[in-house]
This record gives sequence, structure tokens and C-alpha cells, in this order.
Amino acid sequence: EELSLERTLDIYEREGVGGVIVSVGGQIPNNIATHLDDNGATILGTSATNIERAEDRSMFSDMLDQMDIDQPAWSVLSSKDSAAQFAQRVGYPVLVRPSFVLSGAAMRVASDETELRNFLDVAVGVSPDSPIVVTKFILGAKEIEFDAVANKGQILNYAIGEHLENAGVHSGDATVILPAQKLYVNTIRHVKRYAAAIAKSLNITGPFNIQFMAKGNQVQVIECNLRASRTFPFVSKTLKNNFISLATRAMCGLRPKPYRISLLDIDYVCVKAPMFSFTRLRGADPTLGVEMASTGEVACYGHDAHEAFLQAMLAANFKLPEKNRSILLSIASDKFRYEFAEGVGMLSKMGYKLYGTSGTAKYYKDNCNIDMIVVSKPENEDDMGDGKTLSALNEIKSEKIDLLINVSDGTNVKGEITSGYIMRRAAVDFGVSLITNIKCAVMFAEAMDRNHDKFKCRHIKDFYEIPTIGWSD
Repeated sequence: EELSLERTLDIYEREGVGGVIVSVGGQIPNNIATHLDDNGATILGTSATNIERAEDRSMFSDMLDQMDIDQPAWSVLSSKDSAAQFAQRVGYPVLVRPSFVLSGAAMRVASDETELRNFLDVAVGVSPDSPIVVTKFILGAKEIEFDAVANKGQILNYAIGEHLENAGVHSGDATVILPAQKLYVNTIRHVKRYAAAIAKSLNITGPFNIQFMAKGNQVQVIECNLRASRTFPFVSKTLKNNFISLATRAMCGLRPKPYRISLLDIDYVCVKAPMFSFTRLRGADPTLGVEMASTGEVACYGHDAHEAFLQAMLAANFKLPEKNRSILLSIASDKFRYEFAEGVGMLSKMGYKLYGTSGTAKYYKDNCNIDMIVVSKPENEDDMGDGKTLSALNEIKSEKIDLLINVSDGTNVKGEITSGYIMRRAAVDFGVSLITNIKCAVMFAEAMDRNHDKFKCRHIKDFYEIPTIGWSD
């Protein structure tokens, strides 16, 4: 049956249950929590009123302002003109954020006023009866996941993970590293302080997830979900303690006892990587953004983040560039090219045959003295080159390329046909491995340079048995 208010109430009445837990079924149960409460159902855990305070973008942002907790500049939509004025005041890009939506539906990053007005129309169509908030989008920030269990507003246990990709990639599509490996101590302190204050204000009982962004030592809150997030199972596996069992005891009033956990004393790393079905979605652009596109996830463990990252990539059906030992690079901006310069040097020293589109090849020749085979970008889906220069599209379709690293500048409109899209789509269609994020590209090159491609698969039990200094069960 459909997970609807009517079906839930039917089951509630027929079974004569003592209450409903709405925090382990994703977004839909949270959306109907207020209606269940209005119809006399007992909500176990966090109250329906406080769930609405967290889900309603305007109410949540108001609460953060009153608590003096930092967040990106925001404005609730009253008209397109007022949204445009707000964006002009804080500067583009801005993020359009509907309330009560699943997987970031209709969430968009607007780079100019035309995009903003178009995206607002989409957001209103998806969430017509709920507030739509426009916030300043922070470029180059790190996104942080805070998963926790609370009881009557007090946090019992928590875990802090970090996204490998910068903020702007949906958490379901992001590569998440747990425990976080590269956060400042002061950043962690702010995250814990803000999370404790939010848990108390919303009187949270049960599981919850807060997403933060950090740039330098400035920490800002993105959103709070009063439910078990998709990272909850990975947290439980990694920390060897069942967070959802603890949350259930809290929601049922059974005097939950916190687990003894020290995040700094865990001597292994878990990396969660997304899985996509772009091969089955004809014409879909295989890029990452604020709206979720993945259809699954895998997690792997390693002695360090690089080992766990590469194993997770392989588990997600990524193929190493071994057949031809050839890699095609097409990186849009000098900023990203500079960031990947050391990685290119590593790949070159490992003996990979490097191809590059004209701008990318010229940059690395001029700045790093690294030679690449120059290929031309396709102007359309049938462009196989002029015969004078090798065609990127032809090399991909001829199976001469093992891996395409294509990083766009992020300014093209969703659905726009660009040379980057044509290359990415061809890579998916012809079974060529694809990396579209600069942080992932850097991590991949570093992992290969450290010989993590020559790993031995291990059972999770092997990591649990690593001696831990500082605490024990």
C-alpha cells in the first residue's frame, strides 16, 4: 500500500497500537506527522510540532536567528521580485530550497536572475503549500554530517562525518568519510555546540541529522532532519554500536544508556560512495548537484581514507584505468586545473597515457611541463572530429579511453547540451569510468599513487579487532 495518511490511520486503528514512530521511514512519514497528530495518533519521539519547526524552512531559519546560530543569509519567498532583490543584495549564486521535499526535489543553485525565476517556478510546482526559502550559496565550503540520538533534548551519542566533495552535492550523492579526517578542532567544537543547542530547542527524542557547512573556521547550519538519515547504518557499522536501537529505546521511554564511543580513537576509516543508474537513464547528465540522483550506496573500510575511498569506488562498479592505461582530462577552469596539478603529475609518473582537451592540455604543458595528447571537444553528438586533431568523442567511442575526468565550471543550465555533457554521456554509454568532481579526482590520484589499487579485501571484523589506544569495551 502507498505510505499515505489514510493507510497509516487505517493500520493504526485496526491494530490498536500505542503509538507511531515516524523517524525511520524517510521524508514521507515526517510530512504526515502533523496530520497524524491532528487525527489523534500518538507520535513516539520528537513531537509533530517540533518536526514541523525543523521541516518548515522559514520556521527553522527563524529559530536559528533567535538562537544566534550562524546560517547562510536567507529570505522566504514572497514574490519573484523580492527574491531577485535578495539575490542582488547578497550576490549570486543563491540556492532555492522548498520545504517538506524528498531528496532535494526542485532544489537548485541559481547563477543569475533568469535562472532564479525559472527555478522558483519549479519549486512552487513541487511544494505549492509550503514556504520556499532562498539562501546565499557558499562556494568552496566543506559539508559536514552530524548524526545523533537524543533523549528529551539531550544528545546521547553522535558521529561527525565529512563530505569529500564541497558543499553543493546532495548528501545522497556525496562521498562521505567517517569519522571526519580533515576538520579543525574549533570547527568540531562549533558543530557540537550548535547541534546540542538545536537538539534542546526542538526537544528531540530519537534519531536526527544536521548538515553543516564550514569555510575556514566559520561554521553554518544548512538543515536539520528529525529522522534517521541514510548515513545512520554506516555510523552504526563504523562505531560498532547500534544507533537505531538506542534511538528506539529513547522514543519508547526505556531509559536509554549512551554507548561508550571516542571518535578520535577509532583506528580505521569508513567511506560511503554513491551508486548511479545513468546507464539505464537514457540522456541523463551524469553530474552531481543539490538534487539527488544516486540509486544506491556502498561503504568500505580501510586503514586510511584513501584506501577506503578506492575500495568504495570499486564496490560501486568503478573500473580502474588498466586496459589501455589511458585517461582523458577535460577540466573547465584554471582554478580546478591548479587544484589537480599535483594529481596530474602523479598520474604521469605512474605511466598513464594522458589525453587532454585543448585548454586543459595547454595549461598543464605551460605550468607543469606535462605533455598530453590533444583531443578536440565535440560540438554535437555526431562530431567525430575534422581529421586534423583527434576527437575526444571518437576516442571514447573507440574504447581507447579507460577513464574520463571531466570537471565543469558549474555554470551551464540543467538540460543544456554542452561538449562536457556529450563526453560524459558517451563515457556512460560506452562503459568508460567517469569522475566529475575535482575533490574525487584528487583523492583518486593520491590513492593510486599510494598503491591502494593493490589492496587485499578484508572483513569488517578485521577492523573491529584492531587494538585501540585510549578506550575499550
